[in-house]
Amino acid sequence: MSDVEGANSPVDEQLPSGELALRNIRRTFGETVALDDVSLTVRPGTVHTILGENGSGKSTLVKILSGVLPPNRGSVEMRGETLHPVTPRRARSLGIATVFQEVLVAPNRTVTENVFLGQDAWFSWKLRGRARRELALSSLSELSKVKFDPAAEVGKLNLVQQQQIAIARALALEPKVLVLDESTAAMDIGERDLLFEAVARRVQAGMAVIFISHRMDEVLSLSDEVTVLRSGSRVATLGREEFSESRLLSLLSGKEAA
Repeated sequence: MSDVEGANSPVDEQLPSGELALRNIRRTFGETVALDDVSLTVRPGTVHTILGENGSGKSTLVKILSGVLPPNRGSVEMRGETLHPVTPRRARSLGIATVFQEVLVAPNRTVTENVFLGQDAWFSWKLRGRARRELALSSLSELSKVKFDPAAEVGKLNLVQQQQIAIARALALEPKVLVLDESTAAMDIGERDLLFEAVARRVQAGMAVIFISHRMDEVLSLSDEVTVLRSGSRVATLGREEFSESRLLSLLSGKEAA
């Protein structure tokens, strides 16, 4: 359903189980307003794209969702629980996994160690040695036709392979919400399609995806809903039957009134 009119109004008070809601988010950096009263809802089993030009607030929104930045005002709620205090650990505990635009790997550690980096609290008690290596390789086989060496030093791999490791790390958490921030930027079409297939399988099983991309063909093919940000404000949220390339471009540029 479109909510172009009143785009910054609060989301519904009652959320079905599994939904993620941002309520009236405001974030400033000094006198700069990065996000201004942004509200939206992300539903299980859907891909919700955040679209906006540079400086629209997308990166700030991702950091708030993942617990890296607190909002100055407003809240993030998952399954009826509020991320308070807002921390990465709290976000993970509620089932939110983020793959950032900046590739986050430990270059001097192995492929297996990187897939499980920061996750020992979940996995160490049940996965050791060979089982851990096999799970790492299984996760990566969904994302790449290249066979990874589990003992390889990640710093010696190329940028796309490092990004695939970061994605595999997020998927290993079996998240309720997966945030992909420009994760396809360095990928070729084949690599991108493998990622989309892996994502589609999990969306079909009920996972929600927040997707950020500057590639309009990806937005049009993958999205169930699109939220357009402009200058830190939400100007529209459109369902699949409502958005088209021309309409999204008009909203991005401000030629279509909110």
